[in-house]
Amino acid sequence: MCSSFEPHDDFVAPENPVEWSLLGGEPRYRKSEVARLAGVELSRAERLWQAMGFAHVSDEAVVFTDFDITALRTVVRLVSAEVIPPELETAVARSLAQTMSRLAEWQVGIFKSVLGESFTGDRETTAQVAEAILPVMEHLQGYVWRRHLSAIAARELNESEDRAEEPTLVVGFADIVGYTRLIRDYSEIELARLIDTFEELVTGVIAENHGRIVKTVGDEVLFVADTAGDAGEIALSLNERVAEEPRLPPLRIGLASGRVLARFGDVYGSTVNIASRLTTLARPASVLVDRECASELRELSRFDLTALGPNKVSGFRGLKAWALRRAG
Repeated sequence: MCSSFEPHDDFVAPENPVEWSLLGGEPRYRKSEVARLAGVELSRAERLWQAMGFAHVSDEAVVFTDFDITALRTVVRLVSAEVIPPELETAVARSLAQTMSRLAEWQVGIFKSVLGESFTGDRETTAQVAEAILPVMEHLQGYVWRRHLSAIAARELNESEDRAEEPTLVVGFADIVGYTRLIRDYSEIELARLIDTFEELVTGVIAENHGRIVKTVGDEVLFVADTAGDAGEIALSLNERVAEEPRLPPLRIGLASGRVLARFGDVYGSTVNIASRLTTLARPASVLVDRECASELRELSRFDLTALGPNKVSGFRGLKAWALRRAG
């Protein structure tokens, strides 16, 4: 929320009963009042709100609730207790906001599909539905979060104490072939069904084979696995399952093994870039792997590898790839 933004007051509409229900209270405060009551400088509060992706508001707009004060106080306590390093304060806020924003978009879509025309035509009813559904959603979100937190903590605790800061993982990309054409030719409803089918399929296959989804971006999913064997099984199973689903086009998949930087739920580094480049080189319904991944997979009898030789790829001179298939 820096001063370079033109002031506008669409952070929330105070007279809107739906937003009152969703925010859990009536807007009562200006942003300077929120900062003062939370015990933080206004500039710091604005940096956090901007990192969370919230719209800028003018100095006199009364759009904040008691929850905003509580949230700022919580951040202050976490930083003071050194749970969050001060230099990572806005990065943590930004990472959390990116996840929550996608979740909120999906949940509003549920409201709209359930209520139909009443969603916009009868705001009192929409507000009542929101008040009834929100506690259930919060409980479910808490359950899923705790389960994932437990699984990740258990995995980390089982690693050796001298585990490298940049762990060795197998990174995979799975990309829908011809997605640009589909966007042009499909209706919004058809495209939504395709994406739903794609995400449901990849989520199931990756979970079944001990992988973890890092993120999905439209036509592409980025995943990681601890071993090349798990990653290879994920990749081949994805292509096999997609071939059985008439609504889905084929996939291109690339796998690379090596050190990665894991940060705020995402992964970075040359291993990620190699996996992405291999995906662009792959033919429809095929899987390409890099040298390191091929070396590990060669030890497993259930896989077959065919060398393709060096490829001209920007940033990776002489990148070698192997086509992965099931043995026999």
